[in-house]
Amino acid sequence: MNKKIVGVVLATVILAFFHLVEAQQPGKVPRIGYLTGVSLSADSPRFEGFRQGLRELGYVEGKNIIIEYRYADGKFDRLPALAAELVRLKVDIIVSAGATATRAAKEATVTIPIVMAQDPDPVGSGFVASLARPGGNITGLSSLTADLSGKRLELLKEILPKLSRLAVLGTSASPGMAQQLRETELAAGAFGMQFQFLDILDPKDIEAEFRAATKWRADAVLVLRGPVLTSQRKQVVELAVKSRLPATYPETEYVEAGGLMSYGVSNIDLFRRAATYVDKILKGRTPADLPVEQPMKFHFVVNLKTAKQIGLTIPPNVLVRADKVIR
Repeated sequence: MNKKIVGVVLATVILAFFHLVEAQQPGKVPRIGYLTGVSLSADSPRFEGFRQGLRELGYVEGKNIIIEYRYADGKFDRLPALAAELVRLKVDIIVSAGATATRAAKEATVTIPIVMAQDPDPVGSGFVASLARPGGNITGLSSLTADLSGKRLELLKEILPKLSRLAVLGTSASPGMAQQLRETELAAGAFGMQFQFLDILDPKDIEAEFRAATKWRADAVLVLRGPVLTSQRKQVVELAVKSRLPATYPETEYVEAGGLMSYGVSNIDLFRRAATYVDKILKGRTPADLPVEQPMKFHFVVNLKTAKQIGLTIPPNVLVRADKVIR
């Protein structure tokens, strides 16, 4: 009888021990795929915004979350293979850093959740059914907002009151470009400007198109959003300065690289907010039911060093409205 009791007690202790060990086993560490068409250096400020968002939510890279980075280094034809690689790794979520990356991820999987960190036209691109009800395995943030071109041209006109000939740089094949061009054409017309669209389909086109702008006697340049120009922003700003053309850009990173001025959506804030989607999906929400959110923060940045280089004076009434002035 005593042997039976001892045996039962021993079995209970052993079972309790195994339950305790099992309870102390660490859970599965989520693995996030991060996909971008540009290089590590070009993407660094945005990616840091994403990491900041994760930290704010309690995620520590290498401890309770793993991030698999895949950069195409401006070779956008590599994106499908990189997306397929993330699928083979069985990542829990893919975060796409732009429309071209989202397209590659979408074609690679219909089951792994995809979080767009920013997209100019997610509905028009066919990524979601609507902003309110995405309906598939993709959700995230849209960079789409009304009349940004009008605001950029308004600021440019205040700096250059005699501005009449505007060169517009963009990539016709980029998602959302048709809408950007429509907005720009309307805004240019409202200010009585002529504008010439210079199509940058490949990085090798950039220098030739700046020569075309100079030959056309453009008074200024407006650069539209797009992965080709973003990946080559250092070359773009250097050519603008070399050509002594005042230029306005869609993103702060251009101005930090030496561009004259920018007004646009805060990409860093969009990427920081992408972490919230990752957190919600890891906790059981589905992309189909998470509405696509729109920009909340906009930044106006001026580089006085560049203004001096091209012999331009920025009026005080413009400077006081800047969120950041690089001196």
